[in-house]
Amino acid sequence: MKPVNRTALNTAAFLLLLILLYTGLCAKDRTTWLMEVVPVLIVVPLLLATWRRYPLTSLLYVLIFFHAIILMVGGMYTYAKVPIGFDVQHLFGLSRNPYDKLGHFFQGLVPALAAREILLRGQYVRGGKMLDFIVCCIALAISATYELIEWWAALAMGQGADEFLGTQGDPWDTQSDMFCALLGSLTTVLLLGRWHTHLLKK
Repeated sequence: MKPVNRTALNTAAFLLLLILLYTGLCAKDRTTWLMEVVPVLIVVPLLLATWRRYPLTSLLYVLIFFHAIILMVGGMYTYAKVPIGFDVQHLFGLSRNPYDKLGHFFQGLVPALAAREILLRGQYVRGGKMLDFIVCCIALAISATYELIEWWAALAMGQGADEFLGTQGDPWDTQSDMFCALLGSLTTVLLLGRWHTHLLKK
């Protein structure tokens, strides 16, 4: 696999740092912002630290980059109040701001691709269909874990967790979040799988 250019990776990390600082300074609720961007604070330094020892495909790096931006923007406005989400809501006549569903779609897409990469490179799974199944299961497990974290936050913070939960009065929010994550994981295996395999063999 051809390694990703270090300069490109550093540039992407620097851009994310600038966006992180901007969204943190402009955040309407700093606690909510911090809870939303914790994955970025963990994953980006980890990727920089492991770049030489375990480089990822360019496709995965790019998708992680956009996922990080989605998380930071959601944290700045809170997911229920992201302006572009209101535009989509009005355009399609939706009952709620759907920006959080984009985040959950990427929550399935990116972990599924990361799992696929690790499983293929380590040759842990040989059969293509079994690989697709396991990748989707891993993505759904991560999505379910996130929903559990939201539940624990709600129990610990009470009404203070409303912005973090972002249910917008939808009683089926948890289920629709996981469905969006499932769609993201299916996008990985059905639409990106062949391209991803090609990148790994390059």
